Amino acid sequence: MDARKIILLVGALLVAGMTALLARSMFADAGAPVAVASEAEPQGPMVLVATRALPVGTIIDADSFRYQPWPEELIEGSYFLRGESDIDSLIGTVVRNEVTAGQPITQGALVRPGDRGFLAAALGPGMRAVTVPVSAQSGVAGFVFPGDRIDLVLTQEVSGGGEGPPLHASETIVRNLRVLATDQRTTNETNEEGERRVIVSNTVTVEATPRIAEKIAVAQTIGQLSLSLRSIADNTAELERAIAAGDIELPDGTDPAAERRIMTEIAQRPVDTDTTYVTGGDVSRFQRRTVPSQNTASQQAPGSAAADMAAAMIAAATAGQQGQNGGGQQAQPGGESAQRPDGPSVRIARGNNVTYTPVRGN
Repeated sequence: MDARKIILLVGALLVAGMTALLARSMFADAGAPVAVASEAEPQGPMVLVATRALPVGTIIDADSFRYQPWPEELIEGSYFLRGESDIDSLIGTVVRNEVTAGQPITQGALVRPGDRGFLAAALGPGMRAVTVPVSAQSGVAGFVFPGDRIDLVLTQEVSGGGEGPPLHASETIVRNLRVLATDQRTTNETNEEGERRVIVSNTVTVEATPRIAEKIAVAQTIGQLSLSLRSIADNTAELERAIAAGDIELPDGTDPAAERRIMTEIAQRPVDTDTTYVTGGDVSRFQRRTVPSQNTASQQAPGSAAADMAAAMIAAATAGQQGQNGGGQQAQPGGESAQRPDGPSVRIARGNNVTYTPVRGN
């Protein structure tokens, strides 16, 4: 073979090999991931803002706020800045002025536990604070904390005056009450690991409407009050109950914000209607289901106060009937009789003694 042809053939092979390698490299580079520069830490001031709308009376928790970059020229002295504020001290404070979502939280918008007017700021509009005495058993063993929601259960004994054991009954008188404070603590005390400490309280202060506050005050004189801790998901159940009962009147139109606000208010307000109860007969077959009935006069022991009262009532009824029939002997409650004169007279009763005084005309 000619040397010239051999050189051309070798050169062609070299060019083909180099072209293949170059094409392979190009395709390999096209499939490689493109490096993206990581987002740099924002430079400038970081301001504490609300993560959601905080109405007046909201108890602040760790999910209520976060830091957000803020223009330096708009920084005010009342803002909480990163590195200059202890945000852990804000947990448990109460919103005094309404804060919208994304708005910077100012120092004047919050009131701290122990400050003057703290409990009043924690109350919603038109609400009242009521303190309920509890024990380890009736207070859920100390697992009720400020901000939780509870039901109030009244346990009592009803004698009824009849024979046999009294009626034992338990009734849920109020649902969905918000806890404002336990004893004199309005914050959740934590240990070194950051977990909430379980402290058995002697009193629990709850938020109620004026009418419900009156009912709770009366209930304390009737029997023993116990707390029943509610689940967070129960707010949805209360909302559905209100919708079924027709308690919600949604405004005309299609304003999602207004509907959401109304539904939130309904889900968070205390309820004292449609209460439930359980009697001793529902728990044990040896207990009563109804109140013992009153005994009649014939069933009372002779000479007892109840028998005397029953006899007096029967005698008075008999006397009234005879008086309507007119004339004759008038029976007295004590068992005696008084002569009723003919003509106009005045009946005078002194205890069990009844006398008649004639009325004389001029």
